[in-house]
Amino acid sequence: MRLENEKFHQGLTVALLALLLLALTAADLVKPDRLFSETENRILAQKPESSLENILSGGYEEDYESYATDQFVSRDRWVAMKTRMDILLQKKLIKGVYLGQDGYLIEQHLPGNYDQEKVSKRLDQLLGLTEQYPGTMVMLVPTADNILVDKLPPHAVSFDQRELLARVREKIGEEHVLDLFPILEKHREEQIYYRTDHHWTTLGAYYGYQQWTRAMDYPPRNFDPQDLVTVSDSFLGTLHSRLNLPMEADEIQIFPRTVSSRVRVVYDFTREAVGYYEPSYLETKNQYGYFLDDNHGFVEIDTAYVAQDRELFLIKDSYANSLIPILAPHYEKIYVLDLRYYNGSLFSLMEQYVTGEKVDVLVVYNCIHFLEDFSYR
Repeated sequence: MRLENEKFHQGLTVALLALLLLALTAADLVKPDRLFSETENRILAQKPESSLENILSGGYEEDYESYATDQFVSRDRWVAMKTRMDILLQKKLIKGVYLGQDGYLIEQHLPGNYDQEKVSKRLDQLLGLTEQYPGTMVMLVPTADNILVDKLPPHAVSFDQRELLARVREKIGEEHVLDLFPILEKHREEQIYYRTDHHWTTLGAYYGYQQWTRAMDYPPRNFDPQDLVTVSDSFLGTLHSRLNLPMEADEIQIFPRTVSSRVRVVYDFTREAVGYYEPSYLETKNQYGYFLDDNHGFVEIDTAYVAQDRELFLIKDSYANSLIPILAPHYEKIYVLDLRYYNGSLFSLMEQYVTGEKVDVLVVYNCIHFLEDFSYR
């Protein structure tokens, strides 16, 4: 009798699992595919074409796996459930994100992902830029895992960005490199990085600005961290999107004096706007896009500081977006280039805008994005 009951329960379990899988499969077939995930702030994989070439190459199977994963019914809920289970099991690393102290989510960057060949390639390109434009300054910002080390869980592993900066200095010369480690470490008890996102905050960017003014021998403008005002208290960033858990939101802050109706901005040679900020992003998941209308290939800024008689050509990733409004008062014009979204020749473009000694050249990336994205032709 006992054996029969066990067989019955086993059969019932198998049947229920089969029904569940059948129901989920049917739901997947019926529901329309999503193009974009607001929760994860990214475009989702779409159903691949089943061409003979794609099937024979193995690409179809790989693409279909990504498609099935991204379009799985109630995916956001399953991700949240999986994360909760990992937390119950006391995991401190989930989907490449460390669960740090004081509510910090800190992105993991493994040393093995950035081998010597990749580092050398980026350094060679950086050397080519500084040789072509000898006045170039380079600001490579350490990411949170290299500064907020006291908030990382025990035995956390991180790529050594201090060693990367040493190699950069050796390659292009110390006079070109801004070392932000000392000033960011000095202020690491303040909120210089978002807790739910991979970017530095406006306060972190302000400390980077201070170091930049010292290196350039420019008198710093009168910004006071006590003057920062909050424009959003509901920011949940890219790291939160990976885990999809309820948690306390971040604040986005700005210096009030950076809000100006006199600033004129032209995005990608076509669309004109006013000011450094785009408030509509504060109503979306991608609230960091509030700074400089998110990311564009090329941006021209007339700062309204016509008495400065200096210009800046800035090559950057999104870390620079919150920095630009702070350093803008030192320049009459600023040209902003994001190599990820620009398909032309870097030096051909610079020949048009870097036309004399009154034009500074600045490179701003976080250390990881520099290794992943700094590439030009």
